[in-house]
Amino acid sequence: MTDYLDNVSSEWFDQRLSTTMVVVIAAFVLLIARLLFLQVIEGRELRRLSEINSIRLKTVAAPRGLIFDSHDRLMADNRPSYDVSIIVKDAGSLLETISKLSRYAGIDESELLDRLEKAKGTRAYKPVLLKSDVSRDELAAIEVNRWDLPGIVVNVSPRRDYIYTPSSAHILGYMGEIGVKELKNKRFSDCKTGDYIGKYGIERSREHWLRGKRGGQQVEVKATGQVARVLNTVDAVPGHNIILSIDLSLQQKAEQLLGEKAGAAVAVDPSTGRILAMVSTPSYDQNSFISGMSHKEWNALVSDPMHPLENKAIQAEYPPASTYKIIAAAAGLEEGVIDENSSFFCPGFLKFGNRTYRCWKKWGHGEVNIVKALSESCDVYFYKVGQELGVDRLAWYARAFGLGSPTGVDLDHEAGGLIPTAQWKKKRVGVSWQKGETLSIVIGQGFNLATPLQMAMVVAAVGNGGTRYQPTIVKTIRTADGKTVYESVPKIVGKLPISKKNLSIVRNGLFKAVNDRHGTAWRSRLDGVAMCGKTGTAQVVGRREDDEDGERIKDHAWFLAYAPEDNPSIAVAVFVEHGEHGSTTAAPIAAEMIRFHLSGGQPGKAPSHNVRHLETVQGD
Repeated sequence: MTDYLDNVSSEWFDQRLSTTMVVVIAAFVLLIARLLFLQVIEGRELRRLSEINSIRLKTVAAPRGLIFDSHDRLMADNRPSYDVSIIVKDAGSLLETISKLSRYAGIDESELLDRLEKAKGTRAYKPVLLKSDVSRDELAAIEVNRWDLPGIVVNVSPRRDYIYTPSSAHILGYMGEIGVKELKNKRFSDCKTGDYIGKYGIERSREHWLRGKRGGQQVEVKATGQVARVLNTVDAVPGHNIILSIDLSLQQKAEQLLGEKAGAAVAVDPSTGRILAMVSTPSYDQNSFISGMSHKEWNALVSDPMHPLENKAIQAEYPPASTYKIIAAAAGLEEGVIDENSSFFCPGFLKFGNRTYRCWKKWGHGEVNIVKALSESCDVYFYKVGQELGVDRLAWYARAFGLGSPTGVDLDHEAGGLIPTAQWKKKRVGVSWQKGETLSIVIGQGFNLATPLQMAMVVAAVGNGGTRYQPTIVKTIRTADGKTVYESVPKIVGKLPISKKNLSIVRNGLFKAVNDRHGTAWRSRLDGVAMCGKTGTAQVVGRREDDEDGERIKDHAWFLAYAPEDNPSIAVAVFVEHGEHGSTTAAPIAAEMIRFHLSGGQPGKAPSHNVRHLETVQGD
């Protein structure tokens, strides 16, 4: 039995050994065959590739998301940009190559060397951007002499193009090359030197939506750095497209109306808080930030006394002047200081202590009630209201109307304005509040400061019946293939602290300001529509040394309005620096914006709405 088992075991071992030897021999045959194929058949080609070619990864820039107005009109597009880079590893004599590039293309050699200096530390096989967005002539010169420019590569990347520049510049903003500090920020972890990012406006506040995700290519390159062939590609993911609430036609109309005046105009939808137009003048060309701006051009922009880079609609703070009387009227009515029948006599001045406070109408308004005080903007009436209320109660109502803090609009660098209190002055100046200062505060002068957007939201809330909305400028965000990923919804941030009855009294005063013959905005009334509004003239104190002609000591002009009266679809705030009078400078601009909006943007067409006819009452 033992002999039998030994024989079986021996046969099994011999079979396994034979099988193993066959497998080993087959593997060696295959290996030898592969070596023969690679060395004999493909040897020459592989030798060439190993000597002059290498495999590299090349990034592919993502197309930036587009920006449209509320009617899907393209405002910010992309165009092809030809960017010149150098790969140090492939450049041979670096200084010689740079010198040749400068000579052939006519590019300043010091500019090229400066770029190289800034890119110190970059890996030798990584491209260093020398100049972006070269001209056609420069590109042609580089391509013709490509054989003599080792390491020089030209890539095509999408570059921002603002179609209607300088229209909407302060809304859209502009782009600029990413800085050293930004590269260290985690928000820009997927960016590299030479990339352009949003620096201002929507481009900045919605950068993470617009940027997209870069792609890449696995390429075979020659010894000179030129691409021999593409081996593999990962497509870039385009950025998301943004649809704004802005109506481009109304935006351009407002820009045209403001012209060369320094100022701002804001139009909002009172029922949603969406911004229909936001204009700040003067403006600037956003494309110049991308194509390249000289130091001289930049210095001219930043030193311009009219501050073209400032978005005056949200960043500039001004005394609200008589437009603040809307808030003072609401406070007086709600606190029981006055009612609709309360009247005071206005002789054109009010003596308080040892000082005389003047009304804008030197000969006075006569007997005045709250409606007349609003419609004719009687200062004396509000002096008396302010005396009774005091600065702190006024401040509480001002804040309840949305003043004194940013509105929360989806743009960066928004100012909050200033609403003074007795405690604020004591802390800030170290001096107690004086009762006479309240007389300045109650008519919107003194320490009061507000932005045009804040005042637009005030009049919008009055017009819609008392609801305060957060203003928004981004309406929708979509992917490149049209899928909606964000849709703004109206956000209520508060209610005006005023009863329906008292709000009706205030609204009646604003209606008469435009539609009564004695109203301060009578000349800007619209045929076929009941517009309600409030004028304001903000005093300018002091004269600047560079103001030789005295233009910059003229008063500022305000006008707030909404229309139609019963169910407004638009509310407007217009501010003109040194425009002198709200009734003659700001009101006509606002009225034309409203007419343009209600007529569907058709020039010369009168809007058609139900109008409350008002008989003029002598002495009212």
